[in-house]
Amino acid sequence: MSKKRLAILVGGGPAPGINGVISAATIQAVDRGLEVIGIYDGFKWLAKGDTTKIVNLNINHVSRIHFRGGSLLRTSRANPTKDIKMLNNVVKALNELNIDYLITIGGDDTAYSAKMIENASNGNIKVAHIPKTIDNDLPLPREIPTFGFHTAVHVGCNIVQNIMEDSFTANRWFFVVTMGRKTGHLAFAIGKASGATLTLIPEEFKGMDVTLKRICDILEGAIIKRLSQNKQFGVAILSEGLAELCIDELKELSVERDPFGHIRLAEVDFGRLVKGKVKASLKSRGIDITIVRKDIGYEVRCAPPDPFDIEYTKDLGFSAVKFLLDQEGSKAMITIQDGKSVPIYFDDIMDPETGKTRLRSVDTDTESYEVARYYMIRLNKEDFEPENVKKLALVAKMTEKEFIDRFSY
Repeated sequence: MSKKRLAILVGGGPAPGINGVISAATIQAVDRGLEVIGIYDGFKWLAKGDTTKIVNLNINHVSRIHFRGGSLLRTSRANPTKDIKMLNNVVKALNELNIDYLITIGGDDTAYSAKMIENASNGNIKVAHIPKTIDNDLPLPREIPTFGFHTAVHVGCNIVQNIMEDSFTANRWFFVVTMGRKTGHLAFAIGKASGATLTLIPEEFKGMDVTLKRICDILEGAIIKRLSQNKQFGVAILSEGLAELCIDELKELSVERDPFGHIRLAEVDFGRLVKGKVKASLKSRGIDITIVRKDIGYEVRCAPPDPFDIEYTKDLGFSAVKFLLDQEGSKAMITIQDGKSVPIYFDDIMDPETGKTRLRSVDTDTESYEVARYYMIRLNKEDFEPENVKKLALVAKMTEKEFIDRFSY
């Protein structure tokens, strides 16, 4: 009797810890008598019906890869759900490879693709999805991160701490833009942990009409407040998702979209755009400030995982195989809650309006967010009281009325 086969593939952007999942899942599956097939480049080749871009995984192959960043199987953003022919090609290719079980490692788009593949196979291919993204935006219970996020925050925080020292030493401002397509988890955590001057995330503006001018005014206001304290330096952390809030203003920019239809925010160069507008506004009133823009994202995606993510991904990979074999489960995202494996089924994480995977946003109604805001240096309500606004307006080289009209949102 031939062995049953488990396939593993990785979709979406890289995140620290991918190799830990591949390693743990492979070892557990081989020990359980399965043959394990690694599929290169996500759905890219399968969507074309190509079954040759694979590798047979064994314990010797994966036993020490959990320390490494990146992905042994590489990854891609190929989207098999945008065309029924591509989706059918994936199912046909998996059937040709005699795949009984599929573990997908990825974010919200890969989770949706996994759901559609299980449906298209009529349940013949059992699917378990492992939540991976440095954006931390998959709909897990509030206290549970996606794997890779913890390492990304740690590496990003170290970068920002060095930038803060440079800011002080060279007497300049930095606008640091972090990855985070729809949510601000990464920017928020890096900003709070590093003690950045201020952090702006999309969730702050929930339910509001946001303009590029408003974002720039908040940054300019922070610079003015620091100048009133005789400090010409600071670091602002900006989530790249802010660009999507005012995307209508950026339509003149020719920006590519990925296979899932998402704007490639890294190509917007949001930091350069905001820097230019803030610097020009200050200069128009005779205020000369050095502003440097810096992007953080690619540096943290393939970093070696920290001990937390190494341990976490080992649990996830092991639990995915256990879910497929012992529980005879399928169509679920694997989570670890209170040290135990808990599947969250695809149907429970879909947004009824979009039909896609729901996203988890930063909750701004928490003490965690309140603490972060408390320690930010930016214009607040009390800054517009008569005894305070006079000094700020003087530094800004504006009348008090001009200052209030401009900055009191």
